[in-house]
Amino acid sequence: MENGISIYPGLDNTLEENLALIDKAAACGFRRIFTSLHIPETNVAALKRELSELLRAARHHDMEVISDISPATMKLLGIDEFSPQAFRMLGITTLRLDYGFGLEEIVRLSRNKQGIRIQLNASTITGKLLSALVELDANFHQIDALHNFYPRCGTGISEEFLVRKTMMLHKLGIRTGAFVPSQHRRRGPLHDGLPTMEEHRDEPAELAARHLIALGIDSVFIADSLPADAELETIGSLAGNQVTLRAKLLTQNPVQRELLTHTFTARPDEARDAIRAEESRALLKKMGESIEPENTLVRPIGAITIDNKSYQRYMGELQVIRHPQNADARINVPAMVEESEVNLLQYITPGRKFSFRFNP
Repeated sequence: MENGISIYPGLDNTLEENLALIDKAAACGFRRIFTSLHIPETNVAALKRELSELLRAARHHDMEVISDISPATMKLLGIDEFSPQAFRMLGITTLRLDYGFGLEEIVRLSRNKQGIRIQLNASTITGKLLSALVELDANFHQIDALHNFYPRCGTGISEEFLVRKTMMLHKLGIRTGAFVPSQHRRRGPLHDGLPTMEEHRDEPAELAARHLIALGIDSVFIADSLPADAELETIGSLAGNQVTLRAKLLTQNPVQRELLTHTFTARPDEARDAIRAEESRALLKKMGESIEPENTLVRPIGAITIDNKSYQRYMGELQVIRHPQNADARINVPAMVEESEVNLLQYITPGRKFSFRFNP
C-alpha cells in the first residue's frame, strides 16, 4: 500500500521534527505526504521559511506530496496564476482540489502534461459531479480521491457514509484514501485527533488503519502531527486489499505457527459457522508436515482452528470461527483473534484475503 503521513509546516512541530518524521516514514515504507497550506492557525512566516526544505526532503525519498489547494494557498506560495507547472517546480506532485474549482477546470487539470495528479474530496463528492466528469471525458488515470479528516469531536463521518462514497469512486476506478488519528501527539489547535471516521478518534492508529483497509480504502494517512515510531512501523507495513487481524498464539508448535504466517483467501462457498481458508490444506501438504492433536478446546467466536491428523483428509483446514462451537478432538485451537478485533470478521467476505498479526 502507498500509505501516507501528514506534515503541517508552521504549526505544531519544529522543522527538525518534521524532517525526522519524513526520514522515519520513508524507512517504514510510507510513499505519500499530505500537507495543508491554508490552516488558519499556521505561522505563515515559519511555513514559508520551512516549506522548501521539507519538499526537498520528500523529493530525496521519492515521496508523493499532496497539498490542499485554494486561492489562499496560491497567494501564500506566491503563485500569481494557477499552473500545474508552478506546483511541479515546487515539488508538489498532487493537487487536492477542495474549494474554488469548477467542473471544467477539474477536467482541464486532469489532462495536464506535467504529470501532476488531481485529487478529489471523497467525503463531499456527489454522483452528479462524477457523472459530469465522465460526460466531459476527464482523464481518470490522473485522478484519485481522499476523504476529509475532522478535528472537532463528533463531526467525523460514519462507516456507512464512508463506504457509500468510496464505492461511488471505486466504480470509476478512482483509488481512495482516508485518515486515522495518532494517539501520540495530536495536532493543534484542538488536540482531539484528526480521524476521517468518528469511531476512530480514540482507537489505536493501527486498528483504525486495518478497519479502513477492511472497508476497501486504498491508502491510509496518519493525520496527526507526530506519530509514534510504533504507529509508523505497523501502518507502514500493512498490506492492501485484505483484512488483517491481531491474534494471540496458543501454541508453540512450529508447524502450526508457520502455517499461521501465511495470507489466506476466504472460500467462495461461504460456510455458516466459520471463515474457511482456501489454501491451508495445500500449504500444509507442500510443507510435508503433519498436525498432531493439541489444544482441542471449545471454539468461541474468533477462535482460529486447524484440523489435526484425526480429521484425515481435512488435516490442515484452517478456519476462523464466527459462531461458537463445542470442542472436537479432531480440531486444534492454535490461536485466538483479539476480542477487540472480532468485529473485523464481518469484512472477510467470500474471496477476500486475510492474515494474522501476532503480538510478540
